Amino acid sequence: MKHWKSWLACMTMLAVVGVPLAQAQYQAGGRGLMYVHTARTLEKGDLNVYLHSRIYGKSVEAVSVSTTYWSAQGSFALNYGLSDRLELTLLPIIYQDSNSGPNNFPGDVFLKFKFGSLGSPSSRVKFGFSVSSRLPLGKTSNVVFEPYSSGNIEAGFSGLVSYSSDVLFPDESFNLDFNLGYIYHNDAGMKMTNAAADTFSNAGTTSELTYGLGVRFPFDKWKVSAELVGNFFIREPAVNAYSRENYLYFTQGLAYRVADWLELHVAGDFRLSSDNDKTVYQFIGELPGTLPKSYPGWRVQTGMKVSLSPSATYRADERDMLVRKAETRREVFEQIVREQRETEKAEMELARIKEERIKAEKELERLRKLLDEDGTKKKGDKPKN
Repeated sequence: MKHWKSWLACMTMLAVVGVPLAQAQYQAGGRGLMYVHTARTLEKGDLNVYLHSRIYGKSVEAVSVSTTYWSAQGSFALNYGLSDRLELTLLPIIYQDSNSGPNNFPGDVFLKFKFGSLGSPSSRVKFGFSVSSRLPLGKTSNVVFEPYSSGNIEAGFSGLVSYSSDVLFPDESFNLDFNLGYIYHNDAGMKMTNAAADTFSNAGTTSELTYGLGVRFPFDKWKVSAELVGNFFIREPAVNAYSRENYLYFTQGLAYRVADWLELHVAGDFRLSSDNDKTVYQFIGELPGTLPKSYPGWRVQTGMKVSLSPSATYRADERDMLVRKAETRREVFEQIVREQRETEKAEMELARIKEERIKAEKELERLRKLLDEDGTKKKGDKPKN
């Protein structure tokens, strides 16, 4: 009961403080990094909430007037382990705003199922894949400085590969994750309006590949991460849509574990791709020359990850933590024991085969000697002429 009161107080604080600041894009949540997802799923019954913020802004001179351009987006991710191999993520965009049009409050909603933690229990490499859908509940879509969205129901899937240097304690060890995904924007022949009130339609369906590579280094309560994320349009959006360009970002992140149930994140995005503009503007004209032509050159992110699974997160001491982790990794231990037994059986069988071979060689040697002696005796008994 005491723990539930603590959670309620914490969630109240996050709702009051965090949500208005949570301007985010589709962050990974769960066990993932800022953008790159891990192939490992939450354990059955585990539940965590991730509040994430991301914002960009710059002051420019426009028509002899100083103006600040910004792009801000916020989301609230709920991740739940349906089983040890299946994880559900519900991610509504709480707030999305820029000075190029009306804000979205609330915004679109993402629904994702991840099938992961696939592979041998004793292997450092895990595999998985996810399927997701974007439901267009926001007032506007295709916001400047943000990745392309069609305003229709979109679908996607992604393949996931993860490596951990420690099989038993992957969350406390070095991790490397790789994602390769596909997004189907479902915008063929449909008229849409972006945040600047430009109406456009696509003859074909916009689709793109997404990719990401992330590493994480743990240091006691601190975790340092680095990510490379980008996309490649298989078919580009309409000519007057925003965000028709491919992008590549490097993200440097830092996480601090305040308590067993609370982790704070901060990160910076830095664009590595060129700043080309492929949009054909209809009404508003190009943005001021000192602003990015495609995506922001930098962005700041913050996040808070809160675990709501008391049996999986609270512990009285280090002994309880080790016991709990040993229980959750029983399958790994059993697999290691089975492999050890199989190895011992194989070694015993090999020793038996070697012993049998030695016996066979001795028998052959004895037989050879008997044959030689028998041949000599017969030669000695041969009558003389």
